[in-house]
Parts: sequence; C-alpha cells; structure tokens
Amino acid sequence: MNILVTGGAGFIGSHIVDALIGLGHAVTVIDNLSTGSRTNLNPRARFLEMDIRDGSKVEGVFRSQRFDLVSHHAAQMDVRRSVDDPLYDASVNILGMLNVLECCVRSRVSRVVFASSGGAIYGEQDCFPADENHPTRPMSPYGVAKLSTERYLFYYGTVHGIHSVCLRYANVYGPRQNPRGEAGVIAIFTSRMLAGEQAVINGDGRQTRDYVYVGDVVRANILALPCEGFRVYNVGTAVETDVNALFHHLVRLTGSRSVEHHAPSKRGEQRRSVLNAGRIHEELGWSAGTRLEDGLALTVKAFRESAGRDA
Repeated sequence: MNILVTGGAGFIGSHIVDALIGLGHAVTVIDNLSTGSRTNLNPRARFLEMDIRDGSKVEGVFRSQRFDLVSHHAAQMDVRRSVDDPLYDASVNILGMLNVLECCVRSRVSRVVFASSGGAIYGEQDCFPADENHPTRPMSPYGVAKLSTERYLFYYGTVHGIHSVCLRYANVYGPRQNPRGEAGVIAIFTSRMLAGEQAVINGDGRQTRDYVYVGDVVRANILALPCEGFRVYNVGTAVETDVNALFHHLVRLTGSRSVEHHAPSKRGEQRRSVLNAGRIHEELGWSAGTRLEDGLALTVKAFRESAGRDA
C-alpha cells in the first residue's frame, strides 16, 4: 500500500513508519517537527516538513500521491497545554484532522487509522479496567478533541465511505519518546535520572496509569490496516501502576540516587486510568506482550545509548 503517516517523525509515528516500511509499504511522512525529530525519520520514507493545518500544502501532497491509507498520529499531545490553551489544541487536533479528512474525501482515500486516547477520553472511570463501552467524560480539551475526531470519523464513514479504526491508547512509552515535548512521565523520569538530576513526582504519586510499550502499540496499528467499517479499540495492558512505583522501578534501572520528591498536582490530571483490551484481542488477536519491567529496561537502555551519542 501507499501510506501517509502524519506525525511520522514523532515518538509513536516513527516506530509505525519503520514497521510499515519493513512490511514493504511505500510511506510518506508529514510532520512539522514541533515535537518530532529528523533523527527519528526512516531514510526510506519520503519526508515532507509541513503542518497539517496548512490546507493548500497538505492537499498538494494528496494530489501528487494516490494514498491507500492515512495513519494519523500528528497531534498536540500535551494534556496540560490543552488545559492552558484550548484554542491551540483544537486548531491542531480538530481542525488539522478535518483538513486531512477533507483531503481524503477529495483524493478518494478509503482508510484511516487514528491515534486516539483511552485515558483522556474516558475521564475518571466508573470501573477498572474500562472497556470501550465505558461512558466518555473527558476532563481536558485534549480528550474532548480526541473524542470529537472519533465522532467525525464515524460521520465520514457513513457519508463518504471511509473505513476507520480508532485506537484508544493507554500511556505509551518507549525509545524515542521526547522528555520535553510529549509529557510522558517515563521519558521525563528516565532522562532526568540518567543526567543525575532529581525527578519530581506531581501530587502524592498514587495516581495510576496503564503503561503500554510502543512496540505493542505498533503491532496494534499493523493489525488495524485491513479493518473495514468503523471500529474503536482500546490498546492497553489492563494493569495499573502508580507513579511512586514507577519512580522506584526507574531508580533501580538507571542507578539514580533520586529520592521521592513531590510537587503539587497538575490541573486536568486523572486519578486512575486503566484499559480493558479484550475487544481488540477477540477481533484482531492483539494483546500486550511486553511486561512493564522489560519495557522499562529497553527504554532506559535506549535513552542511555542516545545520551552517549549526544555527549
């Protein structure tokens, strides 16, 4: 297939690009490099530096290519920034996505795989882990935008016949995650600990998340490629880990001398978040295959190697 990956220079998107190219697909990457990096780019992908909100440029790419599928990972990814600046968040995560979808309609692209968010969409959960039928009560503009995009995809499927899969990610972590631009706690802690700096825990550290390794997320994306109709899948491990426990895992793996240091909690942050991925297991055969301890070790190893190259 000829595939467009928006956000393909970013953390998750670049891993997906690598996998698609490894399977023999032709891949074009659109990324404005606001949080992505050229160092993440696969040299066999065609790269175009542009913003998904730039209608004329994006439409030009669609006109020059006959894409079979769009993997949409370009996003404003920082929940806290969305709380501080909802207009900016919506301009990227809603209007930017609509620009891409309108190009899909005009260019007759038939399939979209969308990087959605399980934790941000469900809000504070009624049950643990949450499945896809859980009420959607997003607590941040970021979550509102992700849910809105899912609704738009249902509309575009009904009216324009675009097949779409919404993958509601848990907290994704792994190599290449930006410790500055994407607000991933594992990347932030790992980067600071390896640099000999103090890692800070927001709040009491008892807030929990479902941490899923990026390699497992890539497998979910590959399995979603041939799906038809409109589908929504959670992509998580069904295991909760609190931030304090995560901190101590990383202290051990990095050899850091950090001790627990707590700061005030952040606005818009959920207390507990964990996903039931039974539907994607039943329908596509996916399950998370990487234990947290193993994924953290791989992540620390990659960050350590990257720090050595940058030194």
